[in-house]
Amino acid sequence: MSAERIALVVTGLTALTPSIREVVLAPIDGGSLPSYAPGSHLVLDVPVGDGRERALANAYSLTGETVEPTEYRISVLRCDPETGAAGGSAWVHSLAVGDKVEALPPRNLFAPVRHATKHLLVGAGIGITPLLSHLRSHVRWNADVELLHVCREGEGAHVDEVVALTGGAATVVHDRATFAALLAERLRDQPLGTHLYTCGPTGFMDLVHLEAAAAGWPAERVHAEAFGAADLDPGEPFTVAVAGEEIEVPSGVSLLEALEEAGHEVPNLCRQGVCGECRVPVAAGSTPVLHRDLYLTDEDKAANDCLMACVSRALPTDDRPAHLEVTL
Repeated sequence: MSAERIALVVTGLTALTPSIREVVLAPIDGGSLPSYAPGSHLVLDVPVGDGRERALANAYSLTGETVEPTEYRISVLRCDPETGAAGGSAWVHSLAVGDKVEALPPRNLFAPVRHATKHLLVGAGIGITPLLSHLRSHVRWNADVELLHVCREGEGAHVDEVVALTGGAATVVHDRATFAALLAERLRDQPLGTHLYTCGPTGFMDLVHLEAAAAGWPAERVHAEAFGAADLDPGEPFTVAVAGEEIEVPSGVSLLEALEEAGHEVPNLCRQGVCGECRVPVAAGSTPVLHRDLYLTDEDKAANDCLMACVSRALPTDDRPAHLEVTL
């Protein structure tokens, strides 16, 4: 990744819940920070290994002030090391005040639609984080906004802040049955031109999408911010041709990993099929792509001319083994 990084220092740490930690980051030189659009995330360099070399890049939603901020705020759920984002959350939870970190400037794939009649924000658990910056901006713009959130009792980060910001237009519940009933009701009782924004675990967002479709919401008015692809099976082996070289991609190894192992540089960030950074063109003559990302549109996937190298694979056909031809 060639983008210039921002040097930051940890200036504040708060335990919002037993498992969620808020981290406040300020510029090391005391200068200004780039403004960002609501729904943006900050990509932190995550050092791993004894040498603390930069090896990972994890994205965390920005929750603070979006306009001319003097600090960046993120809230991070500590995940199981076996299932978390490659240890990124554990590293964030190990930070101390005074620690220095590096980050790419804020990026956004989840911005609000300014011309919407109303904004309906629906989140679960740590999925409140990108919705919080949406909420701040809607309050500033005096926009019509409503928030529905579900979280476990005692584990809801930013709940008091959300309730205060909405002036009572937020509904927070603690059991899924109540949430499901409220979701179905609220999706069927919105003014024309309302846009829906949702963030949370994969199963939760699947429910929101299904209920929205059942209520007749057009796809272009439903916006989602995903944590990552659902747990994926190892997949079948396939081959890939790139720059005159043919590379084997074994089961359990991603195309991105195979390309990197062969010495090819592929821009990437999340490695979970979410950010869109590792999009790779696929040439005619390839077998169909098994798309497993959460970034490409249905039209992109149907075209079979690109893929996300971190999660997608090749599919065999009746007369050809699984094979891709890509350009970098």
